[in-house]
Amino acid sequence: MRIYIHFCADADFCHVLLLLQFMQHFYNVTFTERHATPMGENQLTLLWSLSVSMYPLGGFFGSLMVAPLVNKLGRKGTLLFNNIFSIVPALMMGFSELAKSYEIIIVARFIVGICAGLSSNVVPMYLGELSPKNLRGAIGIVPQLFITIGILSAQILGIRNILGNSSGWTLLLGVTGIPALIELLLLPFFPESPRYTLIQRGDEMTAKKALQSLRGREDVTEELSEMHLEDRSERAEGRLSVLSLLSQRSLRWQLVSIILMNMGQQLSGVNAIYYYADSIYATAGVAQNDIQYVTVGTGAVNVFMTVAAVFIVEASGRRLLLLIGFGICCGACILLTVALDFQKSVTWMPYISITCVIIYITGHAIGPSPIPYVVTTEMFRYSARPAAFMVAGSVHWLSNFTVGLLFPFMELNWWQALRCVRDRYGMPVVAR
Repeated sequence: MRIYIHFCADADFCHVLLLLQFMQHFYNVTFTERHATPMGENQLTLLWSLSVSMYPLGGFFGSLMVAPLVNKLGRKGTLLFNNIFSIVPALMMGFSELAKSYEIIIVARFIVGICAGLSSNVVPMYLGELSPKNLRGAIGIVPQLFITIGILSAQILGIRNILGNSSGWTLLLGVTGIPALIELLLLPFFPESPRYTLIQRGDEMTAKKALQSLRGREDVTEELSEMHLEDRSERAEGRLSVLSLLSQRSLRWQLVSIILMNMGQQLSGVNAIYYYADSIYATAGVAQNDIQYVTVGTGAVNVFMTVAAVFIVEASGRRLLLLIGFGICCGACILLTVALDFQKSVTWMPYISITCVIIYITGHAIGPSPIPYVVTTEMFRYSARPAAFMVAGSVHWLSNFTVGLLFPFMELNWWQALRCVRDRYGMPVVAR
C-alpha cells in the first residue's frame, strides 16, 4: 500500500529551545541598536513568550480552518495549499537577521503555526481514510513518528558544529520550508481520499481507481459498498458543523474523550521536560559541550519508542497505550520532582533525574503523543470527522499556547520565590 507521509514541522519547539541564547541575543542587540538602551528583563521575557506562543496560537487558527478547507479542497488539496504557510515563513525567518527585525520572526512563527495546525489535523484524517481497517491504528501513528524524526533532525542540525551557532541559527529556523518543498513536488502523484472523492464529490470511478492503487488489487467492491452505505446513512444529516457536533447528544462522550486527551497531551508537562532537560543534564555533571549529544540521544529514544508504538497499537489497543503512557509520565514526573529537590545534596541523584527524563519521554511517545489523533479518526463518521478534528485541534493548540505564553513567567517567578525561601530559611535551591 502506498502511503503519503507529511513530514510535520512540529519540531519547532525543539528548534526554539536549541536557539534560545542566539535568538534572545539577537532581540537584545536589535533593540539596543534601535533605542540605544538594552532591553529590560521583563520586556525580553515578554518578547520571548510571544515568540514561543505565536506558534501554538497560529496552530489554533490553523485548526479553525480545517473543516472549511477539507470540505472545499479535499484532504490532499488542503495539504498542497498548506505549503504556503510553511515556505513563506521559512523564508521570513531565514532572512530575519539580515532585515534586523525580530518582529519578522514573531509574525513568521504565527504563520508556520497555521501550517502546523492544519497539517497536524488533516494528515491523520487523510491517512486514516486511505488506510485499510486492520492497519488504521498503526498508520495513524505514522504522522507522530515523523514529528519525532523532525525533532531528532532539529536536535542534530542544532549541534554547535552544524547550525547551532551564531552564524547558522537563522538557517536552522528556515529549514522548515524544505519538507514543504518536497511535499509540493511529491504529493500531486498521490490519490485524493477515496471517501472524499466518492461521498463528497460523487466520483465513484476515481474513488475506485484510487482504492485499487492503494490496495494493490482490482476487487475493491466491498470497500466501495461500505462507503455507499455510509453515504446513504449520513445523507439525511449532511455535513456536521462544529455547532451541530456540539449539540449532538449521541456524540457527547466522544467529544469529551478527545477534548480530555488533547488537553492531557499538552498539559502533561512534556514542554517543561524539554525545557529543563539541558539544565538537568548539566547538573548531573555532563560536560556543557556534550549536553547537545545527550539531547540527540534522548530524541533517538523518542523516535524508537514511537516506532514501537506503531507495531504494538493494533495488538494492545488504544486505551491501554494511553493508560500506560500517562501512568509512566505521572510516575516519572513525581520521581523527577523528588530527584530535583535532592540532587544538590545526594551525589547520585542527578543520574536519577536523567533517567526520569528518558522514562517520561518513553511514556509520552507510546501513548499521549500519537493516540489522540488515531482515536479522533476512529470515533467519528465521515460527516462529523472534519468538525471533530477542528475541535480536537483547537483544544490541542490552545493548551499549547497557554503553556508557551505563561510558562516563562511562571518559571521566572518560581525561581525568584525559591531564592527568597533559600535566603530566608537557608534551604537549598536547585540551580537553573
